[in-house]
Amino acid sequence: MTHILARRRFLQGASALLAMQGGGLSSAAAASDDPTASRNIVYEDRFNTIDWSVWDAGPKATTDGTGFYGRSAFATRHGEEGFNPYTIVDDPEAEDGKALQIAAKYIGRPMNVRKYYGNSLPEFQWISGNLQAARKDGVVLKGWRKGYFEARMRFPRHPLTWPAFWMLNGRSILEPKTSIELDIVEHKGWEPTVYGTYLHEWGGSDKNNESTGVETPVDMTAGYCLYGMLVDDTRCVPYFNRQPVIDTRTKQAADWRITRSARLDAESDVFWPLLTLALRNDVAFPKPLLDEHKITSMRVDYFRLYT
Repeated sequence: MTHILARRRFLQGASALLAMQGGGLSSAAAASDDPTASRNIVYEDRFNTIDWSVWDAGPKATTDGTGFYGRSAFATRHGEEGFNPYTIVDDPEAEDGKALQIAAKYIGRPMNVRKYYGNSLPEFQWISGNLQAARKDGVVLKGWRKGYFEARMRFPRHPLTWPAFWMLNGRSILEPKTSIELDIVEHKGWEPTVYGTYLHEWGGSDKNNESTGVETPVDMTAGYCLYGMLVDDTRCVPYFNRQPVIDTRTKQAADWRITRSARLDAESDVFWPLLTLALRNDVAFPKPLLDEHKITSMRVDYFRLYT
């Protein structure tokens, strides 16, 4: 894989140079090497149904706190407060005409969600969704060490939404200080052409963080886009619409070293995916909250792994 990544960096550097010579550098690289080329689909979920043998629903699988974050309570598969955010919907823009919809709804009254810190706080009385391929007891339902991970998604336009496609390592559930977090995409609903992608290795003396914002040439709330990350033996490379993204710090394609790779291999650890619609708590609450913003949703056409 090393020579492949070296060739990719060469091509991407040439593309970046051409872009700068043309008067500007896009935050989405112009490289043409498709990360799915010469790779096969080894797993996919087209979301014609929700396979509950693969997906668990509710707070993030962790023993570090309750697993809730942001301004909403993540519902179990049966819903909370009379609202179930997980549905399969007809969608003519999805490849098979079906898509997973994860919604967020403002309940606007005291709630009774177990261990949720926001039950009595009016601005936090939301129910939303988090699907994940692992459980809080440490069981990983589906996980892989490496490959090209991709989801086709459409995000909502909203003053609070915080949708994400991300991955965690299995061991991090019971041992949070070993956490490796690969945030393939985190989006803010009020920024239709910008998102963030991140590598976090939390806790311990070997903690490590990489990140970049990504400017997109299309409105991510107006249609589906492809969000992916190539993970090899030691590194990860994020992609938008199958083009590697530019790290705004280096002005080169983002190509980040996972410093805990050797430990991953020694412990036969794997990455498991999460599909989340959260609400941010670091921005002002809308006053007033418009009726049109009291319920919103994101959609996922498919999740795939190529190796």
